[in-house]
Amino acid sequence: MGRRPVSNNLGRKDGPKTVIGNIFLSVLASILLSAPSSEAQQANRIPRIGVLQSGSVGSSASRLAALRAGLVELGYLEGQNFVIDYRYAEGKTDQFAALASELVALKPDVLVTSGSPAVVALMKITDKIPIVMAAIGDAVGNRFINSLAKPGGNVTGLSFLDPDLSTKRLELLKEAIPQLKQIAVLRHVTSGKQSLAATLTASRPLKVQLHVLEIQSVNEFDAAFSAAKKNAAEGINVLASPILFAYRRDLVNLSAIYRLPGMYENKEFVEIGGLMSYGPNLDELYRRSATYVDKILKGAKAADLPVEQPTKFELVINLKTAKQIGLTIPPNLLARADKVIR
Repeated sequence: MGRRPVSNNLGRKDGPKTVIGNIFLSVLASILLSAPSSEAQQANRIPRIGVLQSGSVGSSASRLAALRAGLVELGYLEGQNFVIDYRYAEGKTDQFAALASELVALKPDVLVTSGSPAVVALMKITDKIPIVMAAIGDAVGNRFINSLAKPGGNVTGLSFLDPDLSTKRLELLKEAIPQLKQIAVLRHVTSGKQSLAATLTASRPLKVQLHVLEIQSVNEFDAAFSAAKKNAAEGINVLASPILFAYRRDLVNLSAIYRLPGMYENKEFVEIGGLMSYGPNLDELYRRSATYVDKILKGAKAADLPVEQPTKFELVINLKTAKQIGLTIPPNLLARADKVIR
């Protein structure tokens, strides 16, 4: 027999399949080595902000513009180094749970909202993702935080004592219309329980009788105003509520139809025809909430960020509305107003 040809792979047992396998492993190793690590991926991830609003796109526009402006002031550019996901309850309290779940499922780095119903909905879904309250009445009393100095948990932001403001609003309405004896108080059932108690207490030294009207939906607005008139109400005090704020135009229109001069929580009511308002500037609170978002995105924990309280409250009077219903606002009250709409 002739001699076998000498193999070029002397001493190796790898055949074609083994060679192909080695090539595959080499390519895979190269891909894995060139792929960014999980830490690098996390570092390159654009921060995501979830925003839950009680009202509609339109009714929330100025506040959200203020939030975005605050972020821009801090060096953020939307679409480049942050994105925002919005959800709007459209004034429907039964939508909060589902909308909160949707936002949390998007895995945002921080959540921003205002109003007790929205905060409650988010807190029920997550105790991990930081929640920034852009504007909330009495966060301690509502048990959203442990204290202003040390919130604890995953909630922080800006809060004010709305019961105190409610007392002041009633006093200002009485000062504007000294002859008032009967006043309707409108409250949404999801907000203002403490404010109502404070308002009732404040009514005694002012010697005015209050007629409390509690509603659950916008469909009850007309019936509430009708009941106020039947009770001989001469004015209406609308307690602070994110739901009522969302439907502020309807409330102001009904105040005009029933000729009930109204006191409201914020200037937005007065700018569309309401008589008076006393409260914090919501746009400014939303702009300020951007600083909390910034700190959290940079690694701060919500539990360690003290809750701020606004120090300035605006008195706004619509003199044009007063003239239309035959009211003369006392000059000394006009002089104290931060803004008079003529």
